[in-house]
Amino acid sequence: MKVTATEIPDVLILEPSVFKDERGFFFESFNWKKFENMAGLKVRFVQDNQSHSVRSVLRGLHYQIEQPQGKLIQVSHGEIFDVAVDLRRRSPKFGKWTGVILSAENKKQMWVPEGLAHGFLVLSETADVSYKVTDYYAPQHERALLWNDPHIGIAWPMDHEPILAAKDRSAFPLAAAEVFA
Repeated sequence: MKVTATEIPDVLILEPSVFKDERGFFFESFNWKKFENMAGLKVRFVQDNQSHSVRSVLRGLHYQIEQPQGKLIQVSHGEIFDVAVDLRRRSPKFGKWTGVILSAENKKQMWVPEGLAHGFLVLSETADVSYKVTDYYAPQHERALLWNDPHIGIAWPMDHEPILAAKDRSAFPLAAAEVFA
């Protein structure tokens, strides 16, 4: 497994070792010991989530203000542009974003620690996204950051309006959002 830091050093890109031959391929999608040793993280995952979305769906940018969740995201079918925004006020990267293309083909994963908002845009016809989280879903603490806040300036790879859930259409810009200390 190869681990690479992003522009926000706590956000990591993990690339598994993939073994290919005439039959297809094999890789470990998750190995707790390797994750802990190579990524330097001691986390406990408590829940696995999965979504299926069509092209141009933008999910996010979501976070929980209490019971914050670290997330390990991967794509089993299709392709997405995956994004994290630092909402930790004390962080030197506060308000900054990082993004990467995750796909079934490249098999990359993104680690998004607690204190960041997360979202993704579906680039393929459909995409199946799964992610492990470090705390349980708590709808009373869920918040959404405005996906197109010009003060954040995410360079979403699209040339038209995305398909959004109602909560994402009414999300707050960073200036009005609840953030972490």
